Amino acid sequence: MLFRFGPRYQHLAHGKGCACHSPQAQQLLARLDTGLSRRSVLKGVAASLAAPVLGIVSPAFAQTATKPILLTNVSIFDGTNGKRVEGQGVLIEGKLIKALVASADTVADADVIDCGGRTLMPGMIDAHWHSILAGISQMVAMTADIPYVHLVAAQEAERTVLRGFTTVRDVGGPSFALKRAIDEGRIAGPRIYPSGAMISQTSGHGDFRMRTDLPRTPQSDLSTAEQAGISAIADGEAEVLRRVREQLMLGASQIKIMGGGGVASSYDPVDALQYSEAEMKAAVGAAADWGTYVCIHAYTAAAVQRALACGVKSIEHGQLADDETVKRIADAGAWWSIQPFLADEDANTYASAEQRAQQQQIAEGTARAVELGRKHGVNMALGTDILFNPKGTATQGRQLAKFARWYDNADVLRLLTSGNAELAALSGPRNPYPARLGRIEAGAYADILVVDGNPLEDISLIADPDRTMTLVMKDGRIHKNTLSA
Repeated sequence: MLFRFGPRYQHLAHGKGCACHSPQAQQLLARLDTGLSRRSVLKGVAASLAAPVLGIVSPAFAQTATKPILLTNVSIFDGTNGKRVEGQGVLIEGKLIKALVASADTVADADVIDCGGRTLMPGMIDAHWHSILAGISQMVAMTADIPYVHLVAAQEAERTVLRGFTTVRDVGGPSFALKRAIDEGRIAGPRIYPSGAMISQTSGHGDFRMRTDLPRTPQSDLSTAEQAGISAIADGEAEVLRRVREQLMLGASQIKIMGGGGVASSYDPVDALQYSEAEMKAAVGAAADWGTYVCIHAYTAAAVQRALACGVKSIEHGQLADDETVKRIADAGAWWSIQPFLADEDANTYASAEQRAQQQQIAEGTARAVELGRKHGVNMALGTDILFNPKGTATQGRQLAKFARWYDNADVLRLLTSGNAELAALSGPRNPYPARLGRIEAGAYADILVVDGNPLEDISLIADPDRTMTLVMKDGRIHKNTLSA
C-alpha cells in the first residue's frame, strides 16, 4: 500500500522505486503527515534519506564484522608514548580493542590483516570543528534550504573520517541529526561531540543578521541562522538560561558561547567584549547543573579573563592573550583549544578588507600564543576551525601538521589523539562515547589508522591521507583498506 501525502507535502512524492517507500520511511512519513511543521518534515526527510540519496555508504562500510580482526606486522604509536611499540598486534572485537597481542601469537577465528610493517596509530581528533558549516560557503549557509545544508554535511562527514579524523568536537551548528545517523551506522562519519547552536548576544559573534533586520521586536521572526540551529541569540540571564537549556535538551555534550568579537561575522570587532559576567555565569551554571562545561569563543586577554572568572573551562582561540592571562588559564586548570591561524594559503577566506586585517592580527598572535601555552604548561588542545570553506576542508590534516613548528612530531600526534580525547571527556556524564578515545589499548574504541611511513619522523604524512592512510577504522568498522588481505 502506497503512502499518501497530504496536499501540503504533495511535492515530496516519488515513484515506487524510491527509498522513501521502504518500511522505515513509511513509518516516518506517516508520523510526519499527522501534524509536524514543514520545517520538521524537511529535517526528518533529510536525516532519514541522506544515505540512499547520496549513495555514500559503501558496501564495505555497510558490513559489520562478524569475527574478531587482528592487525599484525605493525609498529604502534599508542597515542601517549613518543616511540613506536614493536612486536605486538592489535586484536579488535566489535567496537573495541580487545587486546594487544604478541606478533607470534595466533587468534582463533580472527580475520588477520597484515599491515606490512607500517605504523598503526589511533584515529585523530579535531578539537574545534563545524560539521555542518565547514563544507559550505557562508552565503549557502544563510540562503540554501536546510535539508541541502545537512546533505552536504553528510558527504563532508564521510570525507572527514577518510582523512583520519574519527572524532570531532563540534563547537557550533545543528549537528545532532548528523551525529545520530553516524552513530546508528546509517552514514559514514566521525564521532561528534555536539555543542548545538552557538549562544550569542545581540551584535555578538553568532549574530548573523543584517542591519536591515533590526530592531527585533516580540513579533519578529527568528533569523535564518537561528531557524537553522546555527546560532541562538540570547540577551539577559533568563534568555541565556533558556537557550543553554534548549541545547542540552537537544543533546549537547558541551555548550558554546561567544565572549568576544571575531572575523567571520560582520558587525562585531575582535576587541569587543561580549556577555556580562552575570550572563556568562548563567550559562556556566546551567551547563554545570547537567554535569558538563562551557567553551567560549574569545581572542583578547580581557575576554579570556572574564571567561575564566565565570568558570568557563575551555578557551577557543585566544591568540591575543598576554602572558598574565595565559598563566591564569593554567592556574584555573582550564583548557586552551587553539588553531593554526596563520593567514596563509590554507586560511579561511574573507571578503572585506577589515576582516582580512583582523585575520592578520590574529595570525601574528598565533606563534606567541602557542609559546606562552607551552611556557605555562596549559592544557592545550588542537583544532582547525575550518569554516564556510568548502575547498579548505581537504587541508584538515595539513593545517594541524603545522603545529610541528612549535612541538615535536610526537607531541603533535599525542595532542591530536589522547590529548584532545581528554578535553572531549570533560563533558562528564554528557559524554556520548564513554570508552577511551585516542589510545591504542585494551578497552579503547577501535578507531585506528594504518599509515604508510612513520609520522613520528615525518608529520606531513597526516597531511596526505589519500596516499598515506592505507587503513581507516572507526568503531571496529573498516572505512578504507588498501592493504592486501
